[in-house]
Amino acid sequence: MTRSVRRTRRMLQVTGAGAAALLALSACSSSDPDSGTESDASSSAGGSGKPSGTVNVFAAASLTESFTRLGGEFEKQHPGTKVVFNFGGSDSLAAGITSGAPADVFASASPRTMKVVTDAGDAAGTPATFVRNRLEIATLPGNPDEIASLKDLTGDDLKVVLCDRTAPCGAAAEKALSAADLKLTPVSYEEDVKSALNKVALKEADAAVVYRTDVLAAGDKVEGVDFPEAALAVNDYPIALLKDAPNAGAGKAFIALVQSAEGQKALTEAGFTAP
Repeated sequence: MTRSVRRTRRMLQVTGAGAAALLALSACSSSDPDSGTESDASSSAGGSGKPSGTVNVFAAASLTESFTRLGGEFEKQHPGTKVVFNFGGSDSLAAGITSGAPADVFASASPRTMKVVTDAGDAAGTPATFVRNRLEIATLPGNPDEIASLKDLTGDDLKVVLCDRTAPCGAAAEKALSAADLKLTPVSYEEDVKSALNKVALKEADAAVVYRTDVLAAGDKVEGVDFPEAALAVNDYPIALLKDAPNAGAGKAFIALVQSAEGQKALTEAGFTAP
């Protein structure tokens, strides 16, 4: 073999080694976490779709038991999350949201109170009805006054409480009373349904017009009485993600749980009906 042939072969070997080295360098560069589209894609995939942090939910008082149950389930399904609830009268909650209170989700006991939030431009998208609720009369255990209808509540010897007219349960009660063509003067108007129910549970009142879900939640502290006019005053419950939600991802995930088969099961077991 001549010297020139050996030199040519050596040059080819060096060139091949250099090309291999360049290819190896290129491969390392593309998988470098600080550069390249491949690293961007893997980073995005690893950080998406997993709720984390605190989700703040403003919800109607009548949702207290069922949403507390769902909040625990949400935290179990998504380790590292925490659901913080603000339960109260829907009208008060709506006023807080439109005044800038930080919240991710609003679940209202009526479309009217949700409209306060949507009209102010504070909802992200269109609210969705997720359950319905109807009224019952809550009486003392054993129903000692033998209350069987709305008309029985008009007696002068009974202490009856209603929700405030601005609250969804109060507006529904007024609608039912109008349907029965009855006038009722309560001993007090309460800010939300839990406050009205507690008056009976504490034996500070003889009866209250509340939601059947709250009668169920109270157990043996009260007794529930159905009345036909309740069918004319059923409340739709809408839920919405809020526009300036601090944790929109977790808020969406919580709404998804509420609307899921599991969420609907928990709500129907609490006495709500499907929309």
